[in-house]
Amino acid sequence: MNRPARQDAPQSFAELLFRLLPFADAASTDLPLPRLLRLSLFQFSVGMATVLLNGTLNRVMVVELGTPTWLVAMLIAVPLLVAPFRALIGHKSDTHRSVLGWRRVPYIWFGSMMQFGGLAIMPFALLLLKGEANFTLGMVAAAASFLLTGVGFHTTQTAGLALVSDLAPEDKRARAVALHYVMLLVGMMFSAFVIGGVLADFTNTKLVQVIQGCAVLTIIINVIAIWKQEARNPAITKGKQPGAPSFSQLWNDFVKSGRNARLLTAIGIGAAGFAMQDALLEPYGGEILGLSVGATTGLTGAWAFGSLCGFMLSGRALARGWDPLRLAGAGLVVGINAFLVVLFAGPFAAPLMLYAGAMGIGVGLGLFSVGTLMEAMNLAESDTAGLALGAWGAVQASCAGLGIAVGGLLRDAVAALLQSNHVAASMATRATGYGTVYILEIALLLAGLAAIGPLVGYQRQPASGEGDPLARPFGLAEFPT
Repeated sequence: MNRPARQDAPQSFAELLFRLLPFADAASTDLPLPRLLRLSLFQFSVGMATVLLNGTLNRVMVVELGTPTWLVAMLIAVPLLVAPFRALIGHKSDTHRSVLGWRRVPYIWFGSMMQFGGLAIMPFALLLLKGEANFTLGMVAAAASFLLTGVGFHTTQTAGLALVSDLAPEDKRARAVALHYVMLLVGMMFSAFVIGGVLADFTNTKLVQVIQGCAVLTIIINVIAIWKQEARNPAITKGKQPGAPSFSQLWNDFVKSGRNARLLTAIGIGAAGFAMQDALLEPYGGEILGLSVGATTGLTGAWAFGSLCGFMLSGRALARGWDPLRLAGAGLVVGINAFLVVLFAGPFAAPLMLYAGAMGIGVGLGLFSVGTLMEAMNLAESDTAGLALGAWGAVQASCAGLGIAVGGLLRDAVAALLQSNHVAASMATRATGYGTVYILEIALLLAGLAAIGPLVGYQRQPASGEGDPLARPFGLAEFPT
């Protein structure tokens, strides 16, 4: 007797992938899933660059090359300080006048070339930092390489996001952006573990090979991603329309509400609190716990995995009716506990605690970023839609970059105090400089809770149907930074 086939069994690999992949329902007839996934490949190149800049290179420069932590923090902060110009890049790609009829492809291509150029010269610039004779030249070259890489991947990511918005139907757009953010985190995890494995036995030659290999992969991956994605249409590249209100007018109207100003303040404090450790976590693992380059690079993978978990938890919580700001507050609480775990990993000499803390920081940042972004999307239902999202991204990125720089300067200042004859030096250990920064981060996250607390439970204007971002299936209008 023949058994009837199960009706709910997947009929093909594509259907199985559709069921398992988060936000796979972002696909549509005009933008099928294979094409959408191919387009998201540019996120892998951005993920590789992020892992190199925030994960591998800061540890290598501090521990192996002996570069001052403040200089490393400044270099890592450069790409984030470029992030507020993403709104300008997006505007330029909107109004780009191309004889070929492309708006987004030229920006993705030139962004990829800048990213390639920055990564190509980066390893040699870093090796120059090792010798005192060429330190100044190395510092200038390293700053130029970090700036090129940062401008490149921000340009690529912004134009790529705009292309996603162009191709996806309006009802699928937020889900498509969310899928691209998931692919960014997956790319960061994959890159962290591969780069960490290759650099398990660190040599200068391997460092050059890894960074320049990432440069070549950037071009290959991004060309595959944008191949035949944007149709040529000269009619849409005729430039911007006159008569638009000025930025200052829109900004003054936006911040007239005290609630908006307080929300931006809370976003800035929280972003600085989470980001201060970006230049310190891997050197902390290498210098205090004695972890290898490959092992400390794995910390970035743990952080990315935690961010992915936080992102998924955010989607489930918001689907169940959570207040976005309550979700952001939960992220701050998770972050406080994660920094406590990282702080005690040194005295206990427990690498597993450090990995758990890195993953907890990622979870907390994911909850905080998505919660505040959804609140900004809620504010964006007015005429200042683009300004609300732009303000969210600019404040978060700028304060994160400032936090990274301050964290590096503070760590080196405390280390300099330890080498002096000051009475406080007798009570200090090697981990005191790092611990001081982590304690300050905990204080900043507590201040962020105090700033965001009065905003929780705010009675929004009733919105129904498609007008309310919280009434739609969970998605994003911008990438959390």
